[in-house]
This record gives sequence, C-alpha cells and structure tokens, in this order.
Amino acid sequence: MQELSLVSRVVLWALLIVMGLFAMLVMGWQIMVVKGKAMKNPDGTVDDWHEQKILYGMALADIFVACPMCLIGIALVIADPRWGHYLLAMGAFWFVWGNAMTTATSLRFEKPKLTLSWFFTFPFGALVGLAYIVWTVVHFDSIYVR
Repeated sequence: MQELSLVSRVVLWALLIVMGLFAMLVMGWQIMVVKGKAMKNPDGTVDDWHEQKILYGMALADIFVACPMCLIGIALVIADPRWGHYLLAMGAFWFVWGNAMTTATSLRFEKPKLTLSWFFTFPFGALVGLAYIVWTVVHFDSIYVR
C-alpha cells in the first residue's frame, strides 16, 4: 500500500477512524439492548427486544460478528493489509446493508423529522460503508493485486 498517494492514505485513515468509532458505538448500543435496556431512536421508535424479539438476534449478530469483524479488519490493515481489507469489505457491506435497511424502514413507517441526530443514527453508516467500497474499487490494484 506504499504506492498509494498521500491523499488516498489520508482518506483511508479517515474512513478507518469513522468505521471504528461507528462499530464501537453500535456495539455499545447493542450490548445495552441485549441487557434488556430499551433504547430510543431519533425517529420515535424504541429498540426493545422484549417487544420485538428479532432485535435480540440483530443485536447478537452486531456484537459477535459485524462489529468485531470491522474492528479486527481495522487492526489487520496495519499488520496485514490484504486480510484487513478483506474483512473491512465485508464490514462495509454490513454498514451499507444494515443502515440502508433501517433508513428505509424509518422513512417508510415512522416518517421522522430528518434531523442531524436521525442522519447519524440511520443513513450515515450506509454512506460510510459506501465510501469505503468506492475507495476500495478505485484502489483495487494497490490493495489486492501484487
């Protein structure tokens, strides 16, 4: 990855920082959901697995698969970039899929006020994941082809 330009490396590190912070935030949020705490969302919904059992499964998937995959991928980008980017590609897909799903559900069923808090809770993760995927496509040869 040494052949990447300075701008490309800065963009990568910015994405890694945002992805890492987002993954830790989601993991903390989901741990509280699993512990039984009802968590209010900015669109008026509540993540409470006592009311919706599917939230328990989604929280467990985030805690034990998606968030650790992102965090390990970020660590591996430093130690072994190719494997790190493999894991981060899956993590970015999770960001896009999970946040696009929750954004569409929020818009369709809740008709929320589109505040900054709502933006960071719902579509922001999808945009971050999409930005990483675009960055990967642009730099595919530098990352995966040796």
